[in-house]
Amino acid sequence: MENWDLIIIGAGPAGLTAGIYAGRSGLKTLILEEKTSGGEAAVTPWIENYPGFENISGLAIVEKMVKHCKKFGAQINELEKVISLDFKGEKKFVKTDKANYSASTLIIAAGTHYRLLNVPGEDKFQGRGVSYCALCDGAFFKGKKVIVVGGGNSAAMSALYLSNIAANVKLAHRRNQLRAEEAVIDNLKRQNVDFFWNSEVKEIKGDNMVKSVILRNNKTEEISDVEIDGVFVQVGEVPNTKFVKEADVDVDKGGYIIVDARQRTNISGVFAAGDVTNGPVKQIGTAVGQAIVAATEAFGYVKRPYYYTG
Repeated sequence: MENWDLIIIGAGPAGLTAGIYAGRSGLKTLILEEKTSGGEAAVTPWIENYPGFENISGLAIVEKMVKHCKKFGAQINELEKVISLDFKGEKKFVKTDKANYSASTLIIAAGTHYRLLNVPGEDKFQGRGVSYCALCDGAFFKGKKVIVVGGGNSAAMSALYLSNIAANVKLAHRRNQLRAEEAVIDNLKRQNVDFFWNSEVKEIKGDNMVKSVILRNNKTEEISDVEIDGVFVQVGEVPNTKFVKEADVDVDKGGYIIVDARQRTNISGVFAAGDVTNGPVKQIGTAVGQAIVAATEAFGYVKRPYYYTG
């Protein structure tokens, strides 16, 4: 069994930042990532609110973080899924689908995954017209008609990105206004985007590929069958905490890990950072800030410097 000073679960912005700070402080650090580095940030078309970068793609900023992280010695194991955690003893034990590890301390930065619509046709047409990533799949819909479902920043940014690719972009939101940042909304209004307000997708229809969506106006109860080639679902995220809850880490009613101001969980020596926590704002900037605190606390937990109070 490999032993580490620190194991970080997740290689998104929070996990990578924690790896940078832990590596610089001299901790022997392992980062475990179920998929590839970057998390949801890596598939964000562009970012305009990260300090110092007026406009940068999510992938570009992630690549910089990975390079920075490796420079300070953190080992990143991609495509390695955490199966279970054991916090019963002083050591923290991590079992993955490839190996078993132990560590003196742990940071959980596992992020979130896309929330589903859970409507008829969604499962059937995944990969055949239903997508959860405009950056990944937008090119397949060049010159076609697409609809984005959602009302937050992710939905608005996806619609903006697709407006430069698709022949027509529609955006359906269950309320009468978006929850996105004003700057994003202003950009969206200048693009060729049709809005369906107070509208919910009730069904996705097609044969081998998506052909239309059934929309219901929740104010008028009017039902519309809208011809469409692609559906981009952007209705929020669900925290990746199933394996965390099984290890008796406290989560809130939404499944997000409960942390204090020092990113500590209810388990001594176990910290959490980023979108997986109950922090009120889910942004790259806040994930980075939380990770800095978590990594600093993890260093204190292992090395017990004079300033560390436990």
